[in-house]
Order: sequence, then structure tokens, then C-alpha cells
Amino acid sequence: MTDDQTPWMRLLRELFGDDAEEALAELQRMGMDPQALAQASGMGTSPAMMDHVLRQIRTLLSQSAGEDVNWQLAHDVARGLAAQGGDPTVTAHVAAEHRAIVSEAELWLDAATDLDPSRLEPRVWSRAEWVEATLPTWRSLAGPVAVSVSQALGSVLGRDLAGADDPDDPANALLGEQGRAMISSVSPTVCGMHVGQAAGEMAREAFGGTDLGIPLLPEPRVAIVPKAVEDFAHGLEGVDEHEVKAFLALREAAHVRLFQAAPWLQASLHSLIERYSQGIRIDADALDEAVRDAGYGDPAKLQKALTRGIFAPEHSDEQSATLESIETLLALVEGWVQDVTMRAAAPHLASLSQLSEMMRRRRAAGGPAEDTFATLLGLELRPRRMRDAAAMWASLASKAGPSARDEVWSHPDLLPTAEDLEDWSAWVERRVSGDTVDDMDRELERLLGGGGGPEQGDEPAHE
Repeated sequence: MTDDQTPWMRLLRELFGDDAEEALAELQRMGMDPQALAQASGMGTSPAMMDHVLRQIRTLLSQSAGEDVNWQLAHDVARGLAAQGGDPTVTAHVAAEHRAIVSEAELWLDAATDLDPSRLEPRVWSRAEWVEATLPTWRSLAGPVAVSVSQALGSVLGRDLAGADDPDDPANALLGEQGRAMISSVSPTVCGMHVGQAAGEMAREAFGGTDLGIPLLPEPRVAIVPKAVEDFAHGLEGVDEHEVKAFLALREAAHVRLFQAAPWLQASLHSLIERYSQGIRIDADALDEAVRDAGYGDPAKLQKALTRGIFAPEHSDEQSATLESIETLLALVEGWVQDVTMRAAAPHLASLSQLSEMMRRRRAAGGPAEDTFATLLGLELRPRRMRDAAAMWASLASKAGPSARDEVWSHPDLLPTAEDLEDWSAWVERRVSGDTVDDMDRELERLLGGGGGPEQGDEPAHE
């Protein structure tokens, strides 16, 4: 069999024409040996498999044309990873069981909060269905960073592999237009794999649509992934599986009630995350080192390299403020959900304390949701703030009632700030006593010479 009859040489002939042999030698010099990669993967002995791989490569080249991130590949990788280890289709029986558990949880929540349940029917999904429903949100939240990483990676690869800094470099002339197109597809491909990997990893363990307190669905709807719930239940010795399902359904339903009652909340969270993402800067030196360590011939290794500190460690003042706002808002959401869930479940779940502790440890250790945002955005949450927020909401509900606790969500200006969380007990006392005049009110009062009188200053703000 001649070289031209081998699948790799046919591909190189398509890309480089008469310069295929020189292109192969140059690619091998740079560490990209297609034949060696095929042999190492066990595909070299199967012409049918090699032809399949070549079709995939051609598809990647066409998909990545004109895109900074290959979003179709991100979708395919996420779906493939979600299916690993089994992703059974949700049967009608299983769906009915979980919807009944959600209905039961909603009744319990009615006794713990005045916020109304979602009017939309709960969804019970396989992991693949979870990917399909949430990937548009991943694209919105992670898109700006993925594009920045792709452009930076493309710059590094283009400089090192195509002689971009030296017009006289023989590699630059050799690769030609099609060869450069092949190299330019590496960056969108790698970043598509990166986003897909992160979303797929979370799909394997996500219980629903609000695991991190950030809604991943466009509408306030309860969603349950039975396989993830069952896997979590199997890891808890001595806890009844039905109680695990009820506890997780309570948390999901409580999140959804909050996002439905405060329609500004979802938009605010997404806006803050997108603003933070747009301010992320890539550490060019760290990226260049990661690329060199990974090598140029393996997109999977390049994808893994993107998790190794390629974001600039220093934040601008504006980005630091945005990050603090995200962390504070998420802590407030999670703290509220914890308080409501504990109150709703207390009369019904004998293992509540054990379940709550397991969830706390999962958060402290960094679950799949936390890992996903840390990987894609460098965004990490501090569990201490969640504990402070939960204690704050519990204290306010105990002293003024659940309605007073829930009323705070009626307007974003009523929420406590990061500084308030540092001394949350003082904030609760001010809220209970009605002394909630904010800094702007005090400044206006000072500018107006205190014309409103002390009685006006004692009135609750925004009421």
C-alpha cells in the first residue's frame, strides 16, 4: 500500500496538495504525528475506524470555521460525558414517582414560606436531557471567557506553529491557506471540548436546575435528575432513599419559588456573572507554558491544560467588586433555601440533620457545580458566607416571622450587603426594629439639613 493510499496521507493531500510529504515532516518536527497518534490509540489497524476519524476531523474543520468556540463540539462532548456509566431513559413510572415527591415537598414548603410554588409542571430528566436544557445558559455564562481563551490560545498556536512572527519561516510558507485553517481550528476545538467537559461533568452529578443557586433554566421550573439523586442516596448509609429524594426535591422547589417570586434575581445573577466573565484576563505566559507542556498534537491534553492557572490572578477593582456581589448574592440565596428547607422538612424527615450535614460537606469540598464555575470562570464561593447567610435568615424568621424573612426579596435594595453579612446579627436587629435607613437616605438627610426630622429617619427604608 502506498503512502497515498493511507488515510492520513489522503487527508494531508487534501490539505496540502503536492506539499503533503513536506507538511507531514514539518508537523512531525512540531510534535504532531498523525500516524503515531493513530497507532497509540489502537485505530491504526482499522481502516474503517481511521476513515471515521478522518470524517470527524473534516467535520471539526467545517464546524469551527468562523467560530471562536466550537459550540456543536461542546454539546457533543457534554452529551457523551453525561452518558458515561449509564444514562437510563426516565420511564413513566420513575417520572411519576418523582413528580409525586415534588408535590409532597411543595405541601411542606407551604408551611415554611408564603412564596408560591411554580405553576409549571416539574421535569424529570435523564442526564442527556439535562444537558440539552441547560447548555444554552452555559453558552451565555461561559461564552465570553471561552471566546477570550480561544483567541489567546489561537494566538499562541498561530505564533508557534505557523511562524506568525517570522514571515520567512519555511513552516509558514509550507502550511499554506488550508494548513493554517487546520491549525486555526485547533483553538475553537479545544475550547469547545473544555466547555463541554465542564458541562458534562456537572451533568453527571447535578440533581436539578439550581444546584449552585444559579438557575440554569430559562423559566422557574422544578427539574429532577433521578440517576444523580439515586447515586447520591446510595452513598449515604443508614438514610432512607425516599428521605433523600424528598430532601433534594425540597431544595430544588425552594430555589424555584424564590426565583419565581423575585423575577429580578435570575437576571441580576446572570448579569453579574457575565460582567465578571468579560473582565477576566488571560495570563499569556501561563497559557504559553501550559501549551508547551501539553504539546501541540493532542487536543485533549491542551483542553486539560486550560484548567491550570491560565487566568490572571489579579482582579481589577471593578471585577473584585463584581465577584463580591456574586458571592454575596449566592450566599443569600443558599442561606434562604437552607432555612426554608430545614423548617419545611423538620416535621417529616428523621434524617434531616444527617442530610443537611452531607450537603454542607459537599458544598465545602466543592461539588460539581462549584468545580464547573471554578474551571470555566475562576469563580469560587466561600462556604463561610453561606453559613452566615443561613444563620441570618433563621434569626430573622425566628424574631419577626417567615413573612418578614421573605419580604426582603421583594426588592434588591432591601437585601443585606457583604458588609451586613460580616455582622449579620446587627442587620437582623435593625430589620426587626425598623431601623433600616440606608446610607443614601442618611446622605440625603444630611444634605437637606435633616429637614425630614428624626421620626422620618426612624422609618424603614423602601416601605
